[in-house]
Amino acid sequence: MSYLISASKAYERLHDSNTVFADVRFVLGQPSAGEEAYRLGHIPGAVFFDLNHDLSGPKEEHGGGHPLPDADLFALKLGQAGIDEHTEVIVYDDQGGSIASRLWWMLKHAGHERVKLLADGFSGWQASGFPVTTEIAQPAAKRFIPRVNDSLQATIEEVKAGIGAGNRVLMDSRIHGRYTGEDTSKYLKAGHIPGAINHYWEDGSPEGVFLDAAHQRERFKSIPLDREIIVYCGAGVTACPNVLALTEAGYTDVKLYVGSWSDWTSYDENPVATGEEGKA
Repeated sequence: MSYLISASKAYERLHDSNTVFADVRFVLGQPSAGEEAYRLGHIPGAVFFDLNHDLSGPKEEHGGGHPLPDADLFALKLGQAGIDEHTEVIVYDDQGGSIASRLWWMLKHAGHERVKLLADGFSGWQASGFPVTTEIAQPAAKRFIPRVNDSLQATIEEVKAGIGAGNRVLMDSRIHGRYTGEDTSKYLKAGHIPGAINHYWEDGSPEGVFLDAAHQRERFKSIPLDREIIVYCGAGVTACPNVLALTEAGYTDVKLYVGSWSDWTSYDENPVATGEEGKA
């Protein structure tokens, strides 16, 4: 089963009362840009989810830059958006799936499998000539009952156990310079978790279009399908497109380290590696 959907197939669901489109556009460093873009034009009937306010909890000393929100609060927001266990959700952004994949993963983590990513993004929808509106959606509220599946996320203890483990792969999804430690501009410490390999998330959605399963399999072809893979990034967001890409490629034991590098480096005792460890 694929979690991707094309603009043309999504258009066929536009007037389906059991389908909700979720706009998750967000620009890092410009926290209001996503909602502003939504108000300027979005897929008709789409509801808006903000990365900071809806898809993240409050930051603390540990837990990373985008910790998960309270499960019951998230379920309440889903219900207010007209989503329950029977609803198909089509998530989209205009950032190559980097933000929408976070909502895709959170829905799966909450026990909801009926979710797809608009592979073409909002730009692809527009380029196809499909309708856009500025009307703010007012969905009828439903009740979403979470069935949290914690097997989809890795704890920091599991990450530590994965260092040097032959049956586990740690995957760093950040741009290469941050992985190697050459780029010191963003985090408290530069480098990566020892033993982690680097697969930049954006390689899975060049030019903003999320690649299909065959292309994703080619990206990860040197990783055996039976490996457990723990994926992280800087703050638990742009690891999600790699989680989705790996799932599309046929990997069945893929976990997100939600806290990611920002959580890992919040503990002084955690080891840090720099330089090149390569791609598996």
